[in-house]
Formats: sequence, structure tokens, C-alpha cells
Amino acid sequence: MRTAMASMKTALLVFLHGVLQFAVCRDVTVPTGALYRVAGFPLSLPCSVLAYEGPRQQDFEWFLYRDDSGNRQMGVVSTRDKNFPYAPFSPRVKGGEVRVERDSGDKVRLVIQRLRAEDQGKYECYTPSTDTTYMGNYSASVIVKVIPDTLQISFTRSLTDQPVPEGAEITLTCSAGIQSEQLTHLSIMFGKRSGGETVSEIISIDRMLGVVAGAAYTGRYDDGEITLEKRNAVGGLGVYVMRMRGVRPSDTGAYFCEASQWIRDPDRSWQKIAQRKLDIGNLTVQQLAESVTVSSTPKGEVTLQVGSPLILTCEVLGLTAEVNSALLVQWMKKGSGSSDSQVEVARLSPDGVVSWGDDASRASGGSMEKVSEGRYSLKLFSAQPLDSGVYQCVVSVYAGRINPGPSTPATLTQTSEGVTVNLKSKDVLVSAVSQLARGPLLKRGSTITLICNATVTTTGPAQAQVQWLRWPMPKPVLKKGGVTLPDPPVDDKPRLVAALMYDGVAKIYANGSEVSIDRLSAVSFRLRVHTATMEDQGMYACHAEAWGQDPHGGWYNTGARAESNAVTVYLYSRAADLLLIPLVVGLSSALFVGIVIISTVTCCFMKRLANQRIQK
Repeated sequence: MRTAMASMKTALLVFLHGVLQFAVCRDVTVPTGALYRVAGFPLSLPCSVLAYEGPRQQDFEWFLYRDDSGNRQMGVVSTRDKNFPYAPFSPRVKGGEVRVERDSGDKVRLVIQRLRAEDQGKYECYTPSTDTTYMGNYSASVIVKVIPDTLQISFTRSLTDQPVPEGAEITLTCSAGIQSEQLTHLSIMFGKRSGGETVSEIISIDRMLGVVAGAAYTGRYDDGEITLEKRNAVGGLGVYVMRMRGVRPSDTGAYFCEASQWIRDPDRSWQKIAQRKLDIGNLTVQQLAESVTVSSTPKGEVTLQVGSPLILTCEVLGLTAEVNSALLVQWMKKGSGSSDSQVEVARLSPDGVVSWGDDASRASGGSMEKVSEGRYSLKLFSAQPLDSGVYQCVVSVYAGRINPGPSTPATLTQTSEGVTVNLKSKDVLVSAVSQLARGPLLKRGSTITLICNATVTTTGPAQAQVQWLRWPMPKPVLKKGGVTLPDPPVDDKPRLVAALMYDGVAKIYANGSEVSIDRLSAVSFRLRVHTATMEDQGMYACHAEAWGQDPHGGWYNTGARAESNAVTVYLYSRAADLLLIPLVVGLSSALFVGIVIISTVTCCFMKRLANQRIQK
């Protein structure tokens, strides 16, 4: 029994050993041929070995069977024997033109740097055995066909060393073609070298005739700034034209055109078999900041009478005709005060639309237009005191762009020197005093009547424009002699109740209450709040502004203004309201409590009102 078991184990081991030996069979592979390559350009033949025994780093030997050698073997190069190459290859191997490059221990490539016509034939890759048993294939062969070099490239327009202004357009032309009996494809690429050997691909037409932009130029290609097109062939060569609109300082560099010949191998992979590069010239881009200036006229300081026309001119210098760029022109003004901020008066957008900034109503009293190429004017037909200040022209240049988008950044923004505009105006004095009209005690439902006496002292026609404002009722302050109410708090924002404009137009801003405003005399203005509610309580004041008339009959704000004193408006409760409070505790109690409350009101509040009336 034991003998039988031992025999079975021995047979199994022998079987497994045979299977393993069959499974571990050396396998050498090279690409499927035939491979077509171009004379004068590199040949790279990969060779790999699998399923071998022995060290991880294997040796390789290459042989060539030339078409005219009668199937005679010729040693090319070996990884283990320096004396392996035959005489035709020995000097080429020593010079490094023919060599073996190792990708890994069991993968190498035969490289012939410059292929010759006599290099055509069948190449065999052989791997000396490191196996215990000689099994599998130890070599593989591939046929290489050497075809003539027919790739041609030339240019018809080169760059000069003359600087090109930022924003200009350049056009580069390259011609290329191939004449081969084999089916090959051609690709064209325009590139740039800058900063030594840094190469950037700008745009290309690939082997499948697709236009592809370089990684750094994708955005400009999508915006239409960079284009590449193929035109009709001339003399058997295709003409390729690259156009770059709006060149930038970063475009400075040495430009070249590169043509490549491609073939599809039997394994369906594309291989570049020939390539030529042609220098087109150097490009130097001159920045706009070095040439563009913005100036405004008149210079220095201008003094005008109120109502006179104000004319300012902005001129842009240094933009050559070849820089086809859009401009955004703005007039900015800073008030005469040191703390006044700069505001936009008007702008002319790149599409020719004029808009007014700080005061859109001035559009009817002024204009902004392009007078000539590079000259822009701002006109205010009747200047007013508020037009005083320092004016500057701000020009934004969009180099090489005719229709920039709203979010497109400007290439350059330049500001002119300031022009100080002074307007001679009449001396104007304004005063304002407000008071509460005499009458009975104010209760809920009464009409609140407030009087504002506003006086304008000046020469010539003038009118007062009055606004009524209300602050919330402040908390009373206890002082000796009674309860007083402070002035309106500075931090609390008042509410605009109503206004009577200089031209007699009344404007009501209050919500929920019926309000009217009118003019009693040349200097007296009245505000009435009808059917007042508790929300109408507070501190009221009037603000007066002086408006003058210019020689053309137009009215303008002189800038003179005055604020009146504050008047406190307090609404007393009606007796009927007070009697309703104690109804919840019974009718008899209500009569008693009501009498007490009425007595208190009459005693205390009447005295305080009388004191206030006497003080006035």
C-alpha cells in the first residue's frame, strides 16, 4: 500500500515539473512588421523577453539580414560583447549612432540615430539563454523598410527685429508637404522659444487635420485671438497661416514652424517618422505703458461764471494705427474739499454708449463725444457750483480687442493730470427757524401744524427749497425745574416727511398719515399732519437750501443750506380714551377712576403746557 502511494506521489511530482517547464517558456517579442521609416531620421525598435529563468537583467543581441545579402546574418550591436558589431556597424556603434537603450532589465530598444538606405532589411532580436531548460523562442524578427526623405518645409513671411506694439496683429506663414508612395500624414505646429530653451506650442494642425491650441493658448484660441488655417497648395506644398491678434508682452520670443510626417504601423499605432523645424524670426513686443499717454485741456485751473459752458478735452497719444484697440474713456471729478471722494461724471464705453455717473439728470444738460481719433470732449452747457472740483480723464485700453466683454480686464489704464474748475457764484446766506403753531392742546386725531421761516439773502433771483424731517421722541431728561427733552440724537437717522421744491412742487414721503405742505409767504412754509396718530410724535426740524438762477434762466443749487431748531410734538390722550381703561373693573369704579385721572391731567399737564407757551 505504501509502495503504491509513493509511486503516485512520484508520478505527480514528475507531472507538475513537466507542467511548470511547459508553462515557463522564454518568449521574445518585437513589433509586427513591416515598419516603414524615413532615411536620415531615427529608428527605434523595442524588444522584450518574458517567462525566462535567471537574472532579472537579460542580455540582447541584434542582427540584420539585408535584402541584398542573400539571407546572411550581420551583427549590429550586443549588450554583452563590445566586439559583436560587424564592420559596417562597428564605427557607428562606437560613435553612439547605433546603440541599445535599456528601458528595464528585460526590455530594450535598438536605436539607429540616422537611418541609412542600406539599413533596410530584417532585424532579429536574440536573447542568450539563462534557462535551465532550453524551451520557447529566443529571438524574434521584424522587417524594416527605409523610404526616401520627401518632407519639405519653408516660410514666405518672417519676423523682423523691429519691435511690435502691444495689441498689434502678426501673421506667420509656413509651407510644408510630403511626396511618398506610402500612406503618410502631415502635421504642422507653430511654436515659440523664450527664456533660453523654454519651448511653448502655440497652435497646430494634427495628423488628423484637427486644429489644437497649446495648453497656454487655449483661452486665446477660444476667444478667436489665435487662428490657424490651411490654404491652397503652392508648388505641391500646403500653405499654413497663423494669425495672432492682440500680441502681449509675454509673446516676445523666437518663433518657429515644425512639420512632422506620421505613419500608422501594423499594430494600429501612429509613429512620427520624420520631422523638420524652421525658424521664422524673433518677435519683440513693446508695452503700451512705454508709449501711450493721456492728457487733458485746458491745463491747470479754470474759473467760470455760474451758467457758463464748461468744455474739457481728453487726448490719447501713442496708439499707432496697427493697434486696433477699444477704449473706455471716463471723466472723474473730485470735490474741492480734502475729504471729498472721486466720482464718475460721465463715460464713453467701447461700443460708443454715453452714460452719466454721479448725476444722471445732467445728461440733458451736457454731452460727451468722440471729436476725432484719440480726442474726446466733455461739455456741460450750464455749469453750476456743484460742478466745481478737480477733473481727470481716465482711459482704459483693451489692446487688440474691438468688442471687449464686461468682465474683460483692460490692458492698460492711464490717467491725465488734473484740471481744477472754479465757478464764481453769488454770496448766499440761508437761515431757517421752525415753530409749532399756536392752538389748543394736541391730541390723537388733531392736526399738527408746523411753521418754517426760511430766508435767502443774495443778489438776483433765488428760491428756498425746504424739507421737513422727524426724529423719534427722545427719552426725557430730569433737570432742576422740571422735565426737558434734549435735541435730536445725532446717531438716530431722521425720517423725511415732506419737501417743497424750489419750483413749488410738493413731495410727500410719510406713510400712513395724511400730510400736506404749502407756502404761506415768500419766507414762510407750513407742514400739516392731519388726523395725527401716536407715531407722528417726535422732534421736527426743517432744512432749507438756496437755489439761484443763472443768466440762461436755469435754476441751480448754490450749495448754501441751513438747519432749523428742533420742535417737539407731543400728543395728549383724549378723555374718552382714558375712561375706557378701567371698564374691566366695573362701571362704578370707572367713573371714580376717570374723575381722578382727568383731574390729574388737568392739574399737571395744563401747567406744563402753560409754562411752555409763556417761554415762547
